[in-house]
Amino acid sequence: MDARASSNNVAVVVVMGVSGSGKSTIAAMLAHRLHWIYEDGDWLHPKSNIEKMHHGEPLNDADRWPWLHAIADWIDATRASGKHGVVACSALRRAYRDILIGERKDVRLVFLKGEHNLIAQRVSARADHFMPPELLDSQFSALESPQADERPIVVSVVPHPREIVETIVEKLGIDDPAAIDANPSSR
Repeated sequence: MDARASSNNVAVVVVMGVSGSGKSTIAAMLAHRLHWIYEDGDWLHPKSNIEKMHHGEPLNDADRWPWLHAIADWIDATRASGKHGVVACSALRRAYRDILIGERKDVRLVFLKGEHNLIAQRVSARADHFMPPELLDSQFSALESPQADERPIVVSVVPHPREIVETIVEKLGIDDPAAIDANPSSR
């Protein structure tokens, strides 16, 4: 089977990476490029999680489970509606990605991969983000890089965001996003 033909079965793309890797920027640009719905996983955090991170406390799994299930619910609602979407979510551990993607063959994973020093520079330059730079080390410690069986699209965070988005579109094999939306049976 042609990999490009099978990629037309993509309903949702999960853009993952550590804080500061560009998830929100790339996911929003990708959604715009594909004319798909965009959701930022950060918007689905309960207030308690945001307050905890704002005070420099890393989240634990008990904090993350409800948030991950809220994102999975968004993914399922998008799929059930016959629409397409892109969601930004750190999804640092395999167990988290199993909740978000699991057996959903029409959900693809994009891993924004970058070196600690570069991402630390980016995080320290951000203003008004609830995730303080001090938590970046905990993000890298928690990161479990996606494995081949997760079918990740791995892209470097070094190029310009437009180049990153075009690389993702190319690797997804989506030549004409309008054709996918016009043909619901293409999923």
